[in-house]
Amino acid sequence: MFCVIYRSAKRDQTYLYVEKKDDFSRVPETLMKSFGEPHLVMLLPLNGSKKLASADIEKVKQCLNEQGFYLQLPPVTENLLNAHQVSVKSDT
Repeated sequence: MFCVIYRSAKRDQTYLYVEKKDDFSRVPETLMKSFGEPHLVMLLPLNGSKKLASADIEKVKQCLNEQGFYLQLPPVTENLLNAHQVSVKSDT
């Protein structure tokens, strides 16, 4: 099984995985509008023991089979102010 990965023009660190190159027919129109113009990143085989950097390969396969796409969102950024306040409280 192969997938095609596209980078979002509008959202930093957001990627869309689809089954076939330039086939967004199973991706909801509202998602495509918010995603912006897709920029091709790579074609990727999903069989074997290859690991993905920021996504669970089994989840990607499942989403591709069930809904025809997988959306990879950027990692949640830690709120540094909250982390600092917690560390200050624990020091006192």
